[in-house]
Amino acid sequence: MAIAGLSVLLAAASPTRAQAPAARTSTPPAAFTVISPIYGQLVRFSMPSNFAVVFENAKDGNYIREAVLKGETARAWTQMITVTGAKGLAGNRQVTPESFAVGIAAGFKQACPDTFDANPLGATRFGDRDGFVAVAGCGRVTGSADKHSETALIVAVRGSADVYTIQWAERAPGADKPAIDEAKWRDRLSRLNPIMFCAIVPGEAAPYPSCGKK
Repeated sequence: MAIAGLSVLLAAASPTRAQAPAARTSTPPAAFTVISPIYGQLVRFSMPSNFAVVFENAKDGNYIREAVLKGETARAWTQMITVTGAKGLAGNRQVTPESFAVGIAAGFKQACPDTFDANPLGATRFGDRDGFVAVAGCGRVTGSADKHSETALIVAVRGSADVYTIQWAERAPGADKPAIDEAKWRDRLSRLNPIMFCAIVPGEAAPYPSCGKK
């Protein structure tokens, strides 16, 4: 797929304005630190404690791990946190964190050309790594039986050798546009932090103290 700049991808989407944060009815669940070796580096982030891993696979240089709310499944879920790794892709200087995020957002646009929307939160750094954060989604996923909405926070990062993403997706009833409340998704980004990428120390085993100390 040819990747254009994020501004080009979003040209057909209606403008999205940040909304005031919704009133909180409960304290967010506690989180625990996840540190995993994924190809060339250790990937560290915070996982809310009410999520559990339901799927993991690595094939042909592509790694994926999915976690959903406890009690949900990989097929029937309302929220999912996905971690991916693309082996060796950081060596391609034409692939930037922004272009990788655009590629994921383009998948949403293909799934719902009439109800697609997106909001680029912008370039950032995760430790010493370049990253890009965006929110994209469908008001109605046209290929789904119930025409549900699906929106995702997309964090794309160029590692030392590989390209990684952490995505937090949410499904809800169908709507004319996905629910892109910027304050809500920035809060979810803060709950994933600290997001870090560490060198793999030969012979070091879980829980990878060299990365946990950073």
